[in-house]
Amino acid sequence: MKIALFTDTFTPQVNGVARTLQQLVNHFEHRDVPYQLFVPETIQQTDMYSNHIHSFYSLPFFLYPECRMALPNPFTIRQQMDSFKPDLIHITTPFNIGLSGLHYGKKQNIPMVGSYHTHFDHYLKYYKLTFMSEWLWKFMKWFYSHFNKTFVPSQQTRKHLAKRGFTNIELWTRGVDCFQFSPREKDQSLYEQFHIRKKYVLLYVGRMAPEKDLDTLRAVMEQLPDGIRNEVHWIYVGDGPLLHEYQDQFKENITFTGYLSGRELAAIYSLADLFVFPSTTETFGNVVLEALASGTPAIVANSGGVTEIVNHQKTGMICEAKNPQSFISAIEKLLADDILRIQMGHEARKYARTQSWEVIFDNLLLQYEKAYAMSRSQIKMASSNF
Repeated sequence: MKIALFTDTFTPQVNGVARTLQQLVNHFEHRDVPYQLFVPETIQQTDMYSNHIHSFYSLPFFLYPECRMALPNPFTIRQQMDSFKPDLIHITTPFNIGLSGLHYGKKQNIPMVGSYHTHFDHYLKYYKLTFMSEWLWKFMKWFYSHFNKTFVPSQQTRKHLAKRGFTNIELWTRGVDCFQFSPREKDQSLYEQFHIRKKYVLLYVGRMAPEKDLDTLRAVMEQLPDGIRNEVHWIYVGDGPLLHEYQDQFKENITFTGYLSGRELAAIYSLADLFVFPSTTETFGNVVLEALASGTPAIVANSGGVTEIVNHQKTGMICEAKNPQSFISAIEKLLADDILRIQMGHEARKYARTQSWEVIFDNLLLQYEKAYAMSRSQIKMASSNF
């Protein structure tokens, strides 16, 4: 089966969607699945998939400068698609490139599937744009109504869309590379590199932006009891609009690394004693699973897809969303009990080892086959009615 993948975010952009799609494309390579990629052009454009990739001029998105809004060329898309002749189109984002893929798929009557990755409706309130909510939902429902299947990363997301009248929703969860993210990646030299003189390391990995509920994490840092605060060094991995503000406010016992990837990122996950992630807007939470794979217990909010990753009091702690004191209590409990924390780390790693990318992507390929068969069957039925 030949697959055309349309996405408005892809490597080297740094976000959960781009990293998931890179893993998917790697699986296409592994399984010898013929594919073509349609993506935004970036300054650091990768040549890793040069034989398969078609990129289009793009501009930074005003809310997310790290994300790009592309200006696709319809003639180029038609030319490349006519030559490739895909059996199925997978559209991952409802922006310009995704819309271009949708237009071509409808015009040529090619089976299409979509995937839903981001709760944009949740984001609106963080940017005082809630007045756009109903318009956004009308657009999203129209966009995803064209697909034989819409893939979501968690049961929570499935329920969220079902309440809005979405149909043909299928679960496509996320995996983790337990060879890349592993307790073995711990690098003792980082203590000196980051000037860590404290007993414990607490870690946040993600975008430095309001929709990640960093106000909750800020309050946790400010309200930690002195006895614990004096034993903790914080590490923030990520970039975004709040980075400079946090750098200006917090000067002691804290490290801001910016974006990291590969072995550098893996080493920091395994260095940390706890992973603290207050976001309530996640459809899944790839970074949480990466922390668990590294043997680091995760403290998360009781909202969003993260609740399906963390097993409360076994692989981490699930706290009341937006409640700093709930997070502080969890931190206090785990830092006060080394045996419990270490046991949680073992259980976290054990769970992560069951979340193989290979199994998850092989199941997605099966779903592709089912979507293709469903579409062909619908076309036959429509033809027989004439």
